[in-house]
Amino acid sequence: MKKRPLIGLTLDAEPEGGWSKYPWYALRQNYFDAVNRHGGLAIALPHDSALANAYLDQLDGLIVTGGAFDVDPGLYGEHERHETVLLKEDRTTAELAFLKGAMARDMPVLGICGGEQLLAVALGGTLHQHIPDAFPAGLEHEQKTMHYAPAHEVEILQGTRLHAIVGARMQVNSSHHQAVRRHGHAKINAIAPDGVIEGVEDPSRKFCIGVQWHPEYFVDPGDHALYAAFIQACHE
Repeated sequence: MKKRPLIGLTLDAEPEGGWSKYPWYALRQNYFDAVNRHGGLAIALPHDSALANAYLDQLDGLIVTGGAFDVDPGLYGEHERHETVLLKEDRTTAELAFLKGAMARDMPVLGICGGEQLLAVALGGTLHQHIPDAFPAGLEHEQKTMHYAPAHEVEILQGTRLHAIVGARMQVNSSHHQAVRRHGHAKINAIAPDGVIEGVEDPSRKFCIGVQWHPEYFVDPGDHALYAAFIQACHE
């Protein structure tokens, strides 16, 4: 039997209070289920930048997850911060260490929502700090319905790795108020009907794809195909 590739998933973090009187990590169960369902073995990664390479030595693939926070605008050269921007600096520092370490090894990487945005920044891109300011007539990208339901369609651009995996169009959920502005060294692979960039990739690497939606909810058959392709790349 083929050994399951070990996939590291970055965790969210909260300070003491609420669920625990001590600082705590958390991540939705369906992130782990999606990996295991498609043949991987999911493990959680704490926010310890000093140990990033030690963890990566054991991993076959990396998923940078999303969350209700934003990438520090200073990381892409902007000194003013929109009033809606919420930072989790320790998380971002750790995720960047994991992401850059994985990319240096050409380890398969999947960035989800905020993870897609961080991937774009790591590849020299910038972000729209608040979509309603940049696209005042745009779609509602923070859907109010359950994330198991689609929010809108995206066009998958021809000639991209994502297009080869999922085809020309997908129905996706949507839970973000920021988006990629300039894509830097990355290649755009998906666009919403209002022009918002919905995915990026680095074609020079074995597997390096970021998507703005949450494929772990399996809204579209393409979400299954994306996970299957990612896990397959982790076997290679």
